[in-house]
Amino acid sequence: MKWYDIKAKAKDAEIWIYEEIGDFWDGGVSAKEFAKELKALGKVETINLHLNSPGGVVTDGIAIYNLLKQNQARINVNIEGWAASIASVVAMAGDEISMAENGLMMIHDPWGLAIGNSADMRAAADVLDKMRDSIVMAYVKKAKQEDQEASSEKFAGLMAAETWMTAQEALDHGLIDNITDTVKMAASFDLSKFKYRNLPENFKPSPKDQEVIRKFESISLRVEGKYRTASGSI
Repeated sequence: MKWYDIKAKAKDAEIWIYEEIGDFWDGGVSAKEFAKELKALGKVETINLHLNSPGGVVTDGIAIYNLLKQNQARINVNIEGWAASIASVVAMAGDEISMAENGLMMIHDPWGLAIGNSADMRAAADVLDKMRDSIVMAYVKKAKQEDQEASSEKFAGLMAAETWMTAQEALDHGLIDNITDTVKMAASFDLSKFKYRNLPENFKPSPKDQEVIRKFESISLRVEGKYRTASGSI
């Protein structure tokens, strides 16, 4: 089922992202698709973004974040389930960010897959570091703390630890503006796709999903032709 939609209502627009970011996973919303539909809206005064996503592809998420930041409309973000990984960065595009009191936000370092020689591995690590710094910048900009260097160090540390935050904790860190009433979850995700280290107990994969993860980790990768390096960060 598709959980991504954009609808215009007079001078306002409603956007729902209730799935993965990027089409690396089947069914996820890509930055290309998002840009096309956002442009089709024309000029609106307010965009209400409803967010419930486990994350996805870093480059798609950053592009969606920038598209929203560059839009002339006021952006109201409503985290109605969870905003994990790069979905938390998309949320930072909001002029006002609200989060359900039973919602979750997770921030962590980007990770990826690299294939090739030692130089390729070092280059991939450098790219991941630059992605991390770009993500940190989005959190720091939202938090609006006077000491930006200390703020950058704080968020970099939280990302390295894979930090899961309640609505109150996200508010305390300056990443949201308001806490709203409890919202019943309206979508579920196959979390076997994601290797979260500190996943809360009620979000952990079932025994069946854990078996899928083990099989995924045992897959040997084959490189054909001149294709040397693959870097897909989520």
